[in-house]
Amino acid sequence: MTTLTQRANHVREQIRSTRDARVSRDLALLGARIGLAWVFVYHGARTLFGAFGGSGIHPQAVYFAHVAHLQPGTFFAVLGGIIECFGAAAVGLGILGRLAALGLVGDMVMAMITVTFSNGVIGDSAGSGYELNVALAALALVVAILGTGRFSLDVVLLKLLRR
Repeated sequence: MTTLTQRANHVREQIRSTRDARVSRDLALLGARIGLAWVFVYHGARTLFGAFGGSGIHPQAVYFAHVAHLQPGTFFAVLGGIIECFGAAAVGLGILGRLAALGLVGDMVMAMITVTFSNGVIGDSAGSGYELNVALAALALVVAILGTGRFSLDVVLLKLLRR
């Protein structure tokens, strides 16, 4: 019969063995990229194209101008939509992922500064808080720092160019 200490040591060794494994890192980055792409492409397509029941550019421009106090509203609505939709697609596919992930971090920081920070972490009846902005910005920052990993178009394209 093994002791509790031996079991704890065994679990610790198993965790340590996956910490530095390249495949584990690449799979974690792939999961982060897919999650970011899912959320941001959806939101960006709603803003830019009115897809998925979204309002489209004009109502978003009014929102940016009057609620977020970003002038000109149309410029910032289009910029935010492009960063979210196409930046997230780039992160998801793993092409120019670090740059695109930095764009997503900036997008979330601006959302916090202009809209959600005054509502607190969770928010209240006046509006949503900034908890989701922080989580998405942190996840995008991970991709910006670590890159897109081996399961990305950047790696495939680099291999093709080196031939």
